[in-house]
Amino acid sequence: MLDYMVLYQSETGNTKKLATSIFAALPGMAKDLRGIDELSSLPEASTYFIGFCVHRGTCSLEIGNLLSTISGRNVALFGTCGAGNTDNYYKNIENSARIWLEDDNAYLGGFFCQGKMPLQIRQKYESMLNGDEEHDRHLKLQLLNFDEAMIHPTKEDLEHATTFAKNCLSRL
Repeated sequence: MLDYMVLYQSETGNTKKLATSIFAALPGMAKDLRGIDELSSLPEASTYFIGFCVHRGTCSLEIGNLLSTISGRNVALFGTCGAGNTDNYYKNIENSARIWLEDDNAYLGGFFCQGKMPLQIRQKYESMLNGDEEHDRHLKLQLLNFDEAMIHPTKEDLEHATTFAKNCLSRL
C-alpha cells in the first residue's frame, strides 16, 4: 500500500499543475501521481489527495463517485476554477465535493485557486453583451474575472498548494 496517492482530473492542465506541486511536497518513495482517466481501479493508499476542475461550483460526477469509494483513509481535496476568486466561493466548492466522502474518512482539508479558462468562455460572455447597462454589468464582471484567471495557477498558487500539502501532513 502507498503512503500517498495524488489523483486529479484536469481538462486544461491547471489542476495537473497543482497535483504535481502537491506530489513533490510529499515525502518518501511510497507515493504516486495519476490522472483519474488513467485508473482502472483505485490504488490502495493511506492518504489521498484528490484534485479536480470545478464546474458549476462543484466536482464532476466522476470525482464524486471516486470520493464515495474511499473508506477509512485520510483525504484532502484540491482544485482550480475559473470563476469566483473568493475564499467563501472556494469553501462552498470544498463543502459541495466533501459530501461525497464517507464519514469514516479523516478529512484533512481543501485548497482551491483560480485557473485559466478556455477562450471560448470569454467569447460566450462577449456574445451575451447587449448594450443594456443593467444586463451587461454582471457579464463585464465575468469578463474581468476571466482576464484575471488567465495567469493562474501562478507560481504563488503552486507554492500555496505545496504549503497546503505540508499542512495536511502535519494533521496526520
